[in-house]
Amino acid sequence: MITEDVRTSSNTRVSIFDQIASDSHEQVVFCYDPDTGLRCIIAIHSTVLGPALGGTRMWHYESDQQALTDVLRLSRGMTLKAAVTGLNLGGGKGVVIGDSRTDKSEALWRRYGQFVESLGGRYITAEDVGTSIKDLEYISMETRHCTGLPEAMGGGGDPSPVTAYGTYLGMKAAAREVWGKDELAGKKILVQGIGHVGANLVELLVKENADVSVSDIREEKLADITRQFKVKVVAPEDVYDYDMDIYAPCALGATLNDDTIPPLRCIIVAGAANNQLKDESRHGEMLRDKGILYTPDFVINAGGLINCYAELDGYDRNRAMATCENIYDRTLDIFSLARHQGTTTHSAAETLALQRIESISRLNTRM
Repeated sequence: MITEDVRTSSNTRVSIFDQIASDSHEQVVFCYDPDTGLRCIIAIHSTVLGPALGGTRMWHYESDQQALTDVLRLSRGMTLKAAVTGLNLGGGKGVVIGDSRTDKSEALWRRYGQFVESLGGRYITAEDVGTSIKDLEYISMETRHCTGLPEAMGGGGDPSPVTAYGTYLGMKAAAREVWGKDELAGKKILVQGIGHVGANLVELLVKENADVSVSDIREEKLADITRQFKVKVVAPEDVYDYDMDIYAPCALGATLNDDTIPPLRCIIVAGAANNQLKDESRHGEMLRDKGILYTPDFVINAGGLINCYAELDGYDRNRAMATCENIYDRTLDIFSLARHQGTTTHSAAETLALQRIESISRLNTRM
């Protein structure tokens, strides 16, 4: 059960409503269906710029509170991602509490689709960690508000190549900021997490003759990637003190924290994972003080969102890739603003996103 209140890191109690209000979420929906076993939370952070779009994650959370914290962080991140990328979308997210290997069923996903449909288009769902295109097919049987569908159904198919491409462009922009040119040939780059996005990123980096290393907790993923490409394998426990130029986190979030940043041996962080900074302010400052350039995740991993957005108006992969190319210049803009303001790159990116949201919000109130 969701408890009435939670404890923060300082061990003070905060009510669930205070937690939701702290980042100005518009709506949080708790969904339960005993027949299918569905337990999920849908968080709509903002619809100022358009409907809230964000994937549905299925994960075996240790507690309902952990699921709530995750969905609130992820939905806010989607708002920032859409805003800073220039898309007419708000931010939302869904999390389904369960084991994606054993708890899925057609009935569960169709029931979830009914909950999404009940929101009347305020939330549009898509694929995320623990969900697949097949799951989306079931969801789409019950709601029109679903994107990231297979090409055979008029969708864009797997968004991973577009996400990886945007991450790659952001990484090249960071290289230009640090070394004066955006070439990655010869740079020692560690990709942590070899899922669909990570594997596509590895392919792009290998083609540019980067010195690529990989790490993953799943042996089968490492076996697949080492069969395809000549890359080194780094054990998960050795990642943070591994000698590298660029660290590319492409798995789950919060890998940049009090424990991992002190031993971190890199010059640039540029990866596709969401919410890489466990504490956005504190850990952004820790990276800056250590001389590490952080490339904001919600900027460079926006390719998946761009791909889903392109699907809403008749999908065209070339158009999605062309829109994704704007990530390079946007990333450079953020580095420039951070230098000018004397702030962290994460803060600079957030400033640009919030300025756009605020300006459109004022415009809407005048209509």
